[in-house]
Amino acid sequence: MSDIKHLLSLATGYLHDVDLTPLTKAYEFISERHAGQQYVSGEPYVEHLLAVASTLAAMKLDLGTIIAGLLHGTLKERVATLDELKKKFGPDIANIVNGATRITNVRYNSELTHEAENIRKLLLAMGADIRVLLVKLADRLQDMLTLDAVDEEEQRYKARETMDLYAPLASRIGIEWLKRELEDLAFKYLFPVEYADLIAHLESTLAERQAYVDEVKEILDSKLKASKIEPIRIVGRPKHIYSIYKKLVAQKIPLERVYDKVAFRIIVSSVKECYQALGTVHADWTPVPGRIKDFISAPKSNNYQSLHTTVSGPRGHFIEIQIRTEEMDRIAQEGVAAHWAYKEGQKITSGDARLFKDLKQLVQTLQEVEDPNEFMESVRGELFEPDVYALTPTGEVRELPRGSTPIDFAYAIHTAVGDSCVGAKVNGQIVQLKHELQSGDIVEILTQKQQHPRRAWLQLVKTSRARTRIRQYLRREENERSMKLGREICERELKKFDVNLRGLLKSGHLRLLLKQLKCASLDDMLVRVGTGSITMPHLLRTLQPEEFREAEEKRRMAEMVERAHRAAEESKIGPTRHNAIDIDGVDGMLVKVSQCCHPVPGDAIIGFITTGAGISIHKAQCPNLLATDPTRWLDVSWAGTPQSTHRSALLIRAENRKNLLADISSTISADDADIIELNARTTVENMAELDILLAVVNLKHLQLLQQHLLQMPEVIEVRRR
Repeated sequence: MSDIKHLLSLATGYLHDVDLTPLTKAYEFISERHAGQQYVSGEPYVEHLLAVASTLAAMKLDLGTIIAGLLHGTLKERVATLDELKKKFGPDIANIVNGATRITNVRYNSELTHEAENIRKLLLAMGADIRVLLVKLADRLQDMLTLDAVDEEEQRYKARETMDLYAPLASRIGIEWLKRELEDLAFKYLFPVEYADLIAHLESTLAERQAYVDEVKEILDSKLKASKIEPIRIVGRPKHIYSIYKKLVAQKIPLERVYDKVAFRIIVSSVKECYQALGTVHADWTPVPGRIKDFISAPKSNNYQSLHTTVSGPRGHFIEIQIRTEEMDRIAQEGVAAHWAYKEGQKITSGDARLFKDLKQLVQTLQEVEDPNEFMESVRGELFEPDVYALTPTGEVRELPRGSTPIDFAYAIHTAVGDSCVGAKVNGQIVQLKHELQSGDIVEILTQKQQHPRRAWLQLVKTSRARTRIRQYLRREENERSMKLGREICERELKKFDVNLRGLLKSGHLRLLLKQLKCASLDDMLVRVGTGSITMPHLLRTLQPEEFREAEEKRRMAEMVERAHRAAEESKIGPTRHNAIDIDGVDGMLVKVSQCCHPVPGDAIIGFITTGAGISIHKAQCPNLLATDPTRWLDVSWAGTPQSTHRSALLIRAENRKNLLADISSTISADDADIIELNARTTVENMAELDILLAVVNLKHLQLLQQHLLQMPEVIEVRRR
């Protein structure tokens, strides 16, 4: 049992009067089940499990979490079942192991949908029990410490996943030492050359930096004591390597010009002394404007409290100083583990309650995002490193990324506040919604019940939470419009069979109809009809009784062909653009492209038999087409690859500025599209609206042009007319 001695020693150090027999029992269990298995580093697998459990014990977590750390490989390696773990160690521990296992086996950078689902599982498990995340973080730390044992591709994959996901999650729950270590280890494998250069430079200047640290500590100690402040301790530590690298990249400066490579921490006895110490430091050393932050009166969401300042210290070097109490320092290092809610029936603190609420809100926000691309964007956005700390009028802090606006702040408070936001007061002054917030701003959101999110807001917000909520509202609004239109269309067509939607529902035929149309529900069908993804011919064929369907189709086709031939003969105009459009294999008919919707090759299209003017081609979802008699519709398709161009109309909305029209014209010209007609106007909000008629080759050409136009910073919306 000598292998478990270190773990037992760690647990005994703080789990007083707790029976550690279950820990020994768990060790015996993994020793038996994992006998002969090796970890990737070549060491016995049990050694890895002990290291994970020891990390959790060093964080002073409860006994159940430590045991889950020992057992976390049993389900993954399939040496035990979930039922077996529940019987031997109880459902609580078994569920932690199960939660940690479900999020292990899918690769982070694999196919997008799979990746998104894997992270969803992590978030759900984390929301149900934060200890799942703690076990995963301890496991990931051990993985990173042994990453030299795997190939380069695996190293980069693990490092990227750690940098993007696990390090930010460690920061979110306040375990800063773990976040720093994970970032430095990931940095080593993501940027090996830069890492080696930094390490070499820091090692070569170690003696010089240590002398400087000793000098500053001595000065601080004497100045504080002169002000009758007895510091508990003053610590000078090198900044972690990745933070130095980020500063090099952000400020575009050489390493020699990064002076604050060392951070100092002053630990005092009380909150009052924290502020007195800050005054003493500023009395002798000039503070850097904008670098003074008070996280004591306004703590971070992860319970972090401290005073921060950057000053011009001895010999003009910038030094960062943090001032806090002993308790604040413990929370800063241990995060969520500092006041562990699972320990011996201990009551949860208000700070922890706020943290858990914030985590659950994070999970809820991300769970509501269905699209995998949007989900992954939201995950990265939600795990940002905050740069701005703004306050509500009641003093509550909201953490936001740099460049955030009042709309971001409103959604950080509540979705309803964001949806109804009409303006804001910052420090008592009314500002525009595009105003960029700064740390320390006091923000009051102005709302109106009649207000609702605008599409233009998407160009103003920085947080994924705001962007997700705005998109959800716009999507919901679009669905409601489509559902209303779809209901009107269906009711109109059902009338021809002397039935209505309510009658279909009562008769039970609706279930068969939904199955044939591959729709999940009636609402789903109505939305798809309204958007045109279910066309009228398709819907009519589905609605018609089976015994009449074949005869009716033959009759209708014969009638339409006869009408089309008659129209072509009467007009005495030969077929046009036959190289571009195929009319179900029937030749000799006049064809024209509708000017109301401007279809181009690649669009889903339907032909409409006009009176005396041949066949008019519309987009399948064209409102004018949907309002016509479906018996005069004809299935058509684009033929081959036409060489000619086709007309298409775009509406462009953008922030008005000088030379905007010239830049838009240049973008269109660069994509080999021609402007046929252009009408421009400005709104009272100084927005530019342009109606442009273009000549393009096909839908792909048009979509590429739309994408390039949207990449212009001023452009807010580009859509087809």
